[in-house]
Amino acid sequence: MDWRDIPSLSALRAFEAAARLGSLSEAARALNVTHAAIAAHVRALEAEFGQPLLRRSGRGMVPTQAGTELARDLGNGFAEIAAGVRALRQGREDRPVILTTTPSFAENWLMPCLAAFWSAHPDVPLTVQTSQKIVDLRRDGVDLAIRHGKGPWPGVDGVVLTHAKMVVVGKPGRYGPLPEDPTSAAAWEWVKGLPWLLDLSHVEFNQRLERLGVEPAGLTATALQSNALVLPACRGGVGVSAQPFALVEADIIDGRLEVLAEEIDSDYAYHLLHLPGPLSRRAQTFVTWMRRDARCIVGN
Repeated sequence: MDWRDIPSLSALRAFEAAARLGSLSEAARALNVTHAAIAAHVRALEAEFGQPLLRRSGRGMVPTQAGTELARDLGNGFAEIAAGVRALRQGREDRPVILTTTPSFAENWLMPCLAAFWSAHPDVPLTVQTSQKIVDLRRDGVDLAIRHGKGPWPGVDGVVLTHAKMVVVGKPGRYGPLPEDPTSAAAWEWVKGLPWLLDLSHVEFNQRLERLGVEPAGLTATALQSNALVLPACRGGVGVSAQPFALVEADIIDGRLEVLAEEIDSDYAYHLLHLPGPLSRRAQTFVTWMRRDARCIVGN
């Protein structure tokens, strides 16, 4: 299609409305523009086609023969466009909500939530995609993302889902008497001498350790390929691990892990993100539930 052969779509829409409603004023109200704008669009089309398209009849307007034919074709064309838009929107409403997050967050925080969510909203299917890589929401057709960091991220809107201060954890009783204050410099110095488990795949966590004064290269450590391996080994007493508190809160509450050292304050968090603009009904239902009703972890 060569768009140079087609007049302004705004002008065509204005004319179609005026012909259908029989009034420039009614067309202006329907399209939320001025009477003068509708009249200018009609005049521009008449000049382009070299013939009148509307004529006055009493207090209203009626299309000429040429205008009648054009209005009919435009009405059919706009109806097809509207049907395509409705179908696309309906398809968006009917498909599952697609959410992306990291494997660790999905396993340790998100998945325990979902039974309660589906109990409350059985009509909202959810597809969870896990990856350490940042996904392009628009390009990949993803509704929601949960990302770890300080934010904000360009091109997306969102809210803090849960804060992510760093804690060093280990099997309870495995490492002897604990420092009285896990937030103290002495506690962080003490944990440097313990056997560590490091997740090689999560560079950002290891960079956070460096900013806390713990150099991964200087630790006695076992390197593993993912946090899915680190956490079970940590629970079993193989070594200690630094984790965002949100990922190990359930383990701490249930006595599977204990806190050995703790970051005092942190501006890191898990953020629930989406593209600007309105969400589908299902996606909005999930976002509202996560912000208001999700109680996956005690104290969240």
